[in-house]
Amino acid sequence: MYVLFLKIATRYLLKNKLYSFINIFGLAVGVASFVLIMLYVNYERSYDKFEGSENVYRVYMDYLEGGEYVPGDANAYIVSGPTLKEEFPEILDFTRFRRRQGMVLLYNNMVFDQNTGALTDPSFFDIFDRKLEKGDVGTALNEPYSIVLSTSLSKKIFGDEDPMGKTLKIAGTDDSTFKVTGIMAKNNPNTHLKNDFLISFQTFYSWKLFQNDWEFTWNQNEYYTYIKLDENAEIDLLNQKVMAFSPEGLKNERHHLEPLEDIHLNSNKPYEAETNGSANAIKLLAIIAFITLLLSWMNYMSLSSSKSLERAKEIGIRKVVGAKRPQLILQFLIESALLNFMAIILAIIAVYILLPSFSRFVEQDLGFDSNQLHGIIPYCGMLLLGASIAAFYPAFVLSRYSPTKVLKGKLQTSKNGLNFRKVLIIGQFIATIALLTGTFVANKQIRFLKDRPIGVNLNQLVALNGQILTNEADSLFENKYETLMEELRKSPYVAEVAGAGTYPGDDFSNMNSNIGITFPNGREDVKRIWYNYGVHPEYFNLIGMEFVAGESFKRTSQTSSPNVVINEKMAHFMGIVDMKDVIGKTIKFWNVDWIVTGVVTDYNHFGLKSPVEPIIIRQSRNTSKIIVKFNKQVESIAMTSVALEELNKIWHQVFPESTYNYTFLDQKFEAQYNEDRKFAKAFQVFTILAILIASLGLFGLTSYTVVQRKKEIGIRKVNGATIGQILSILNKDFVKWIGLAFIIAVPISWYAMNKWLEGFAYKTSMSWWVFALAGISALTIALITVSWQSFRAATANPVDALRDE
Repeated sequence: MYVLFLKIATRYLLKNKLYSFINIFGLAVGVASFVLIMLYVNYERSYDKFEGSENVYRVYMDYLEGGEYVPGDANAYIVSGPTLKEEFPEILDFTRFRRRQGMVLLYNNMVFDQNTGALTDPSFFDIFDRKLEKGDVGTALNEPYSIVLSTSLSKKIFGDEDPMGKTLKIAGTDDSTFKVTGIMAKNNPNTHLKNDFLISFQTFYSWKLFQNDWEFTWNQNEYYTYIKLDENAEIDLLNQKVMAFSPEGLKNERHHLEPLEDIHLNSNKPYEAETNGSANAIKLLAIIAFITLLLSWMNYMSLSSSKSLERAKEIGIRKVVGAKRPQLILQFLIESALLNFMAIILAIIAVYILLPSFSRFVEQDLGFDSNQLHGIIPYCGMLLLGASIAAFYPAFVLSRYSPTKVLKGKLQTSKNGLNFRKVLIIGQFIATIALLTGTFVANKQIRFLKDRPIGVNLNQLVALNGQILTNEADSLFENKYETLMEELRKSPYVAEVAGAGTYPGDDFSNMNSNIGITFPNGREDVKRIWYNYGVHPEYFNLIGMEFVAGESFKRTSQTSSPNVVINEKMAHFMGIVDMKDVIGKTIKFWNVDWIVTGVVTDYNHFGLKSPVEPIIIRQSRNTSKIIVKFNKQVESIAMTSVALEELNKIWHQVFPESTYNYTFLDQKFEAQYNEDRKFAKAFQVFTILAILIASLGLFGLTSYTVVQRKKEIGIRKVNGATIGQILSILNKDFVKWIGLAFIIAVPISWYAMNKWLEGFAYKTSMSWWVFALAGISALTIALITVSWQSFRAATANPVDALRDE
């Protein structure tokens, strides 16, 4: 019997090729889209998850501002971990990270540039559940000047040699050598702390690179600090006690705990170890995945129902010759199972083909490894349940037809069935309009970020930096630095040159954050955080900053001079109303009296996701970067390449033994929005797929409607109805349904996209035309979809319709 039913199902699907194609294609697209999105969603949600990760928390600082504590940056103090462990028995252990980026390792006269490493405690391996491919986790980071390498960095440096026990140097520090004591197992990419190497924290107390920090305890928070709690600890109670704890030396700040697993998607603090993701964006993508899958199931039910009248006589005859309802249900379920099986096979093939491209699209290494499969398995049951429900509905509908009514031609569509199909199509277009709105809003926000003035001009600006491989005296290095800038100014491709410690869009780690300052009127503030960095006098003109009062510094031969320029936000922070009043006045921090020479307009140093912060720009001769502005002749890609090669040549003429790197400032600034651009693109792609699926469903319902009203159309045409009138009659219901869908979709999409926009300090408006455009687009898509079938019905010979009846 089962073989017979399978043969009948196969014949039916082959006979109705268009129906089979639409169903199989729609289901395949829905399943493939769902799997691809959920692979990415699970990847983002799996950050920093390992055995015991639920008991690991990061320590960060809250700052007292305006009588209230507000979240500070992602770092804590060097003594935060040891102090909290000693105070609270619930804390089993701690580990700290003092990170360094762009480090250059030296081995056998070979240079290995652009590495990120950190000093960390031996407890790192236990807290983060990391294993060593070589070495002992219990001793690898115990001794000073011990270094543990990642597998990839070890392979790059040593090739097939055994690295254990060999020594390395780190350029630009001193003559200290580091002994390789371990090789980390392959890095887990799903972590916010990615390191090419780790150095024992004991090294800190004798390494001259950090000699200026040896005396700091509660006045320099540059340490990522993580604690491991007892599994029975009550985290809410402990967090309250930690926030209430005020160790001696800590003023106007408090410690705060946040779950390690929440950092990647829910933390967006200054000085994050990397650019984190967005929980709201991931939630929206997950919703798109479920909507796409749901639309494909709706299509199947709608299309199956639309074919019910065509199969009515078949069902009537089968019942007359003795077929029981359970047998008919089983036959239709076998048809459904065959169709779903083919769709799933097609979806799996599509996923494997598209996964590499999708991985490049989202810039993540997605795949079907054990972690990814573990995250997808729970959804397999949901896929099976949803497919079963979608299959059972048409099976029960088709099998309940009365053979007497069918064979006498008295079968009529039930009102409930018609209403159910209306609900399906309205639901599909609620989703379509909401997704279209989301796409338009996301793209509008990205354009807004790209086009919004940031207060400076980053075009044609390149930041140069490198690591000098020789240990030269500071004075000699500074002289050569000045020589390098003079040589760069002579280049025919260079318009201006200036030194700077950082620039808009640069990493937070290159900016100093401070609490504690004395204003010109003598008032002290030890609550509000503010930022500062050092530059050369030419920096302001080069980067296009405008002065609202005063001017830039005067050039001096001194390494640093007590001159500063502040932004308007800093002036307001100090209580200044007329900007001219602060020129020539002194402010005090770092035990130095600084003279204010100018006030510049506010600019977005940290990007448009963050509000403008109070900033002080110090005059300093000793800066880590050189910023070059190309002249007007460097516009084409070819000329840019030539100019960059010229800069490289000049750099190595002055510093022959050094590394050399460059960064375009506009590209670095815009890179802050890569995650948002990826989200907008993904939203757009999967919205198009969802619309395609919804259109297929609408096509099916149109087919059903045309079959139902075939005789009516024939009679109307015989009585003189025009093609336009017939089209109007057939399409007006769809217009009403889409209007209802629009009314429901607007508040849903407004709420969802408003939540996403909350992640931006500067955001576009939710313009009325966005919703109108989404509604008009959905209506246009619907009319194009239904008009083809409606036109065929309107132009058909009415004699054929009436004779058939």
